[in-house]
Amino acid sequence: MTTLGIIGAGHIGSQVARAAVKAGYDVVIANSRGPETLADLVAELGDHARAATAADAGAAGDVVVVTVPLRALEQIPVEPLAGKIVLDTNNYYFERDGHIEALDRGETTTSQLLQQHLPSSKVVKAFNHIPSADITTDVAPAGTPNRRALATASDHADAVEFITRFYDELGFDTVNIGPLSESWRVERDRPAYVVRQNADELKANLAIANRLP
Repeated sequence: MTTLGIIGAGHIGSQVARAAVKAGYDVVIANSRGPETLADLVAELGDHARAATAADAGAAGDVVVVTVPLRALEQIPVEPLAGKIVLDTNNYYFERDGHIEALDRGETTTSQLLQQHLPSSKVVKAFNHIPSADITTDVAPAGTPNRRALATASDHADAVEFITRFYDELGFDTVNIGPLSESWRVERDRPAYVVRQNADELKANLAIANRLP
């Protein structure tokens, strides 16, 4: 059984935890306030989940989800995530994170920033363009007409392979954008951001995105 480490227990992190447990994964989840503050969530998730520190969640996970505000990226532990696939849900909100010039100028992406911080990990974009509530509700078996699709991007083929399988297990189709340098196509204020779309619609929205919204 695969263990999913989740660093960040906000709206996205807690919903991914719920979906992962339902799909048969073990979950080790952390937040910035300490494991004891996650008692209610862990009780809801049941025997296949436990709370930990960020470093412990990273070490315990066969695959790790990083779902924290972009401004907290530098606080993500590096060594426990070395060699592992890391799902990046980050979005850039300058109102919250402060202005990051390289993002404002379109010179990098949020996922590339995380990959730079985690040079030995295999970062893959995931769950950044879906409202958190939909992660457990707008799902359907493979082959269902008009099944919702989610995008991904990575510089590592095995990371794309994992997230494609994981999305499918949770109830979504996958559209692969390509390398992390193309992940801007699904970032905030682009046509594919937080709208419901099937695979064909998602591909069309990705194609018409502007580098700077």
